[in-house]
Amino acid sequence: MIDVVIIGCGPVGALAANLLGCAGLSVVVLEKEREHYPLPRAVHLDHEMMRLFQSAGVIERVEADMVATDGHLHIGADHGVIRYMGTVGKPKPFGWSNDYFFYQPELEAHLRAAFADHGAIDLKLGAAFTSLVQDGDRVQVAYDHKGASHSVTARWVIACDGSRSPVRKALGVSLDDLQFEEPWLVVDAEVEGPVSFPALTGVPAGADLQRLSVMMCDPVRPATVVPGRGNHRRWEFMLLPGEDDAVMMQPDNVAALVGAWMKDVPHKIVRAATYRFHGLVAEKWQVGNVFLAGDAAHQTPPFFGQGMCHGLRDVANLAWKMAAIVKDGADVGILGTYQPERDPHVRGVIGAAVAAGRYICELDPAKAAARDMAIRAQAAQKQGETAADLIPAIGAGFIASGAASAGERFIQPLLADGRKLDDLVGDGWRLFVRSASVEGSASGVSRIVAADLPDNGAVSDWLAARSAEAVLVRPDHYVFGTGKAAELLEARAFLLGVALETAA
Repeated sequence: MIDVVIIGCGPVGALAANLLGCAGLSVVVLEKEREHYPLPRAVHLDHEMMRLFQSAGVIERVEADMVATDGHLHIGADHGVIRYMGTVGKPKPFGWSNDYFFYQPELEAHLRAAFADHGAIDLKLGAAFTSLVQDGDRVQVAYDHKGASHSVTARWVIACDGSRSPVRKALGVSLDDLQFEEPWLVVDAEVEGPVSFPALTGVPAGADLQRLSVMMCDPVRPATVVPGRGNHRRWEFMLLPGEDDAVMMQPDNVAALVGAWMKDVPHKIVRAATYRFHGLVAEKWQVGNVFLAGDAAHQTPPFFGQGMCHGLRDVANLAWKMAAIVKDGADVGILGTYQPERDPHVRGVIGAAVAAGRYICELDPAKAAARDMAIRAQAAQKQGETAADLIPAIGAGFIASGAASAGERFIQPLLADGRKLDDLVGDGWRLFVRSASVEGSASGVSRIVAADLPDNGAVSDWLAARSAEAVLVRPDHYVFGTGKAAELLEARAFLLGVALETAA
């Protein structure tokens, strides 16, 4: 019996395999397609995903193909700025730029290539899931491969098989509809020059329109212009009432919509497809030993580029818990914290995306003008908003509830030699103590003295701001809790269901 079967090998399934493989678990990945999809779908990820790529040992493969960009800009009906979520000149507390754009076929190829580096990962291409049966602590998965029926038995299954998820359907799991559905035409193009924007007012000094995701909240036709990797650009156009999907995807109509932004710049349309942007969340993310992740568990309107990020967070959450059970003898009950941690987190971001979607999709000119006035007033009350501010802390689950900053993402400062914190201290559980005099250590937990770090005092300052002698950080880089080191280690051992063993 192997440890984990992953169904679906898009970016979410591939990251899951790498994280589990790095941890020493045995993995079989079933992917129904023989070749990865050759065109871009997801295009955006954020600093947290780059940090997960560090953890998964794939950052050197993927980093060169990532393009750091400068955030998000929303333009009102009068072609004036109503909301700016820019990152130029702002701190990078997590070590990476806040926003990156990438080309999905490249990312998938890099993640799959890393399987060879990470232990017992068996990728079966052209393997289509057909059914599963659960029996106690094991799951038997049936699949068709190369014209024959096969099965594999595993301790757990992670279904990363997309929005139509055959696994979710086989489990009979329903979706909670968050009441947002709008039709959009998504166009990808290769361009040989800058995008031409209409005359805009209120663009902040230093903001480069070519490096921003620009949302035109124009009631004539809402649209998004997205920068990409290399010469790749994306446009998203809202379909108006009465417009037919098939008609709008005709080459002449696509060319007319994109051409208005390109003027005399040479460009080639590589894909045009219509989508219904949804807000949906699975009612159950875990059924026995089967877990839904990524689009199988939730679908997010793309207005802040968090759809794929959600899925990568999902599998990072599962991977360290599964590793703790297999390698450290942790109680299997810790997997019961998966949905309580991830579901509210996802709903919080989907809520922000749906709220943005509702105002972006406003087609009534009078209501759009009132919207612009209201959003500008709200923006004036905020200091330097970025998309990173939309990501909530974990509110309940495997954290020291009530401790300051429990559930927040922990910082990753740059070090004096140019490396990032994780490059020095590693991954896994990390206990940062204010000074060497602070008592507390445990087997399986790295102990790091903040005062000794070459980080210009960043971690020490973080602890001082919370009046804490220590912070315990989870393998997925979320803060378990702050406070007394010994108490944090005891709380961790209790939740894991293991004995507290002092480190040698």
